Amino acid sequence: MATACLFTRPRAETADEHRSRSWAGAVLVVVACLGVEAVVGAVTAAGLRGDWYANLSKPTWTPPDHLFGPAATALCLLLAAAGSVVWLSRDREDVCCPLAGFGLLLAAGLAWAVLFFGAHTPFLAFLDGLLVWVLAGVTLLHFFEVSRAAGWLVVPVWLAASVAVTLNGAVLALAG
Repeated sequence: MATACLFTRPRAETADEHRSRSWAGAVLVVVACLGVEAVVGAVTAAGLRGDWYANLSKPTWTPPDHLFGPAATALCLLLAAAGSVVWLSRDREDVCCPLAGFGLLLAAGLAWAVLFFGAHTPFLAFLDGLLVWVLAGVTLLHFFEVSRAAGWLVVPVWLAASVAVTLNGAVLALAG
């Protein structure tokens, strides 16, 4: 007996029911991304205002502080679009793992901001950053299986995670 996915409908839907549920779910994906981004933005902004980040030894290739917000917003919008595309493909049984990985990616990204900018724990943030990098890669691969467009939308997120974890590691090396 096959197990049912959480996103599988228990009965056949009418076309109107399917359309309504699909768009409602896509809106929920966007709202979740924007909610996480709002918290990340607030935590990051607070961390940038204090002395801790200003006095932290950083590599010369560290991006300017004013780029964090626009970059994070752009990445959030890409993730929201990608997640929505996958959600709208949810008739297919293969969206459970991609959407679960997507949710874990959002949670790990939020945790990184809290650990680095909120708790001022670069080592724990680095460990979480490695998790973000892996989850972004896994999400990218799973999204490609559902939709090439969704997969390509996650590529910049994985690249940004690569830069962020490398930067976080460089901060640790300079502190050590």
